[in-house]
Amino acid sequence: MIYQVRVANSDIAFPCASDETVLDAAERAGFAIPYSCRKGVCNTCEGELVAGEAMLPGIGPVRGRSDAVLMCRAKPRSDLEIQPKRIERRAPPVRKVLDATVFRLARPALDVAILNLRFAIGTRAKFKAGQYLQLILPGGERRNFSMANAPQANDGVELHIRHIPGGHFSETVLATVKSGDTLEVELPYGDFFVRDGSPAPIILLATGTGFAPIKSIVEDALKRGNRRAMRLYWGARKRTDLYLADLPQKWAGRTSWFSFVPVLSEPDGDWQGRTGLVHQAIMADYADLSDVEVYACGNPLMIAAAQDGFIRQRRLPEQHFYCDAFVPSGTAETEQQVITANREVSL
Repeated sequence: MIYQVRVANSDIAFPCASDETVLDAAERAGFAIPYSCRKGVCNTCEGELVAGEAMLPGIGPVRGRSDAVLMCRAKPRSDLEIQPKRIERRAPPVRKVLDATVFRLARPALDVAILNLRFAIGTRAKFKAGQYLQLILPGGERRNFSMANAPQANDGVELHIRHIPGGHFSETVLATVKSGDTLEVELPYGDFFVRDGSPAPIILLATGTGFAPIKSIVEDALKRGNRRAMRLYWGARKRTDLYLADLPQKWAGRTSWFSFVPVLSEPDGDWQGRTGLVHQAIMADYADLSDVEVYACGNPLMIAAAQDGFIRQRRLPEQHFYCDAFVPSGTAETEQQVITANREVSL
């Protein structure tokens, strides 16, 4: 059954089958709704169901008017009227499924691996700085990983992977993979990329391996001769968790438009830098965020706290907050349990 989805207060409408999500249908029709995990764990894609009835897995039927409906999970049971946080006209993504060969595996920290993959000679895959890919495991399971390399170097990908105790990928695939092995990937995915055409200064906010897409964004900016101000706040517990801290320090030394502020929540005894929660460091530095754009990546709890604080207390326009929430893989229930259990670890 095909239903029509209309966007409130606009002329946007698109068809959506009863077995596909509103997010997928919008994307297929050439409209982009903000999203991150596509698993129903983060709240990036949530919006209002103004009218109609939709089915949400694990919840059941939801009828409008209803707030906080996840567009990556909602499937229509009637014609719908929705009000997403943001919707943009954009060409449908052209994705590729490719075989990638393991080129190098490094471990810059005890719980972080950097995996470099190369595509076949002559094969390239276009993506935007900040986007992610899906790594396809035997049996069809998928894992999302942001690409840390600049899009100009698109003959392969660099992935930053945090070890998750008990995680299937961490303790089976990553533990045994070696140079020369072949992995299957699909790309690009994601709404997390810098919007061109604005002179507004950019605040980059990361926790943990949320640094990966930030690295892609900054290296892309360096290659394109950027002059737009960017300031990176990278939060972690310990100094060793800032597993590539030398790199943003080098960027800051190379250009006048980039600066770097590392923030530790459980600092070492000789730490002389900023301390506390990383989003609170930004709020301490900025009394007014009305003229900036924020790109936040990492722990979903940090992202939620930053979004709420920046918008309610620092006047950041809601449409200027872009994010990519990293969530564990597995069922939605398991993911939420892991997020809760790791609350203090990740922040």
